[in-house]
Amino acid sequence: MKSRIIFAAATTLLFAVQVTASEIKVLSTQAIEGAYRELVPQFERVTGHKVTTVFTGTLDVQKRIAAGEAYDLIIMSGSDLDKFIATGKVVSGSRVDLAKSGVGAAVRPGAIKPDIRTTDGLKRALLSARSIGYSTGPSGQIVTSMFQQMGIADQIKDKLKQTPTGVFVGTLLATGEADIGFQQVSELMTFAGIDYLGPLPADVQQYTTFSGGIQSGAKEPDAARAWIRFIAAPAAAPAFRKRGMEPF
Repeated sequence: MKSRIIFAAATTLLFAVQVTASEIKVLSTQAIEGAYRELVPQFERVTGHKVTTVFTGTLDVQKRIAAGEAYDLIIMSGSDLDKFIATGKVVSGSRVDLAKSGVGAAVRPGAIKPDIRTTDGLKRALLSARSIGYSTGPSGQIVTSMFQQMGIADQIKDKLKQTPTGVFVGTLLATGEADIGFQQVSELMTFAGIDYLGPLPADVQQYTTFSGGIQSGAKEPDAARAWIRFIAAPAAAPAFRKRGMEPF
């Protein structure tokens, strides 16, 4: 209770200078969606601003920005955001790191749950699976690299099923199209209708940092900066932690 009171007081002071309400338009990848949606009502209540967000896959975010779609704030992996900063599509110096996520694994409902706490266990699970789901986003790049690292890429290549951009790997598991699947922990552990196994073993785990930046030409840059500060604040950290992410 005390922490909530302090949070409310701090945010009230932080946004006291905001006189007029604005609509903040955001384009975001999906890894932070759960925590983000929890925080939106708090921010809107404190500031009077309205946050309108499009959640989609990494490839679709890139496509939309390339097509000239206009937003105030872009949220995606930090490495991908840096590419837009380099080309001038996101304002230099505006990057704010929010949280990082490792890659997790899950199986279709009712399936035997393999022990993936070690690399050997994970390797056995992959070799015995009939089909393996993975994404087009950063986690997809991580697991395909992992398959190479484990020396089984050729053995499992015909089992791989990659989701279209914006489609959760959990969908393949829930429908039985894949026996085991991999995606950001935050996208798998709360997906309904699948059995989450846990994160990848430490020796093959890689983390993706998710960051926000102001799009060049934003109509509401000040309000967007207020929003990104809000979700990067220490008081917002529990919303990320409960979904398996590590806030900065």
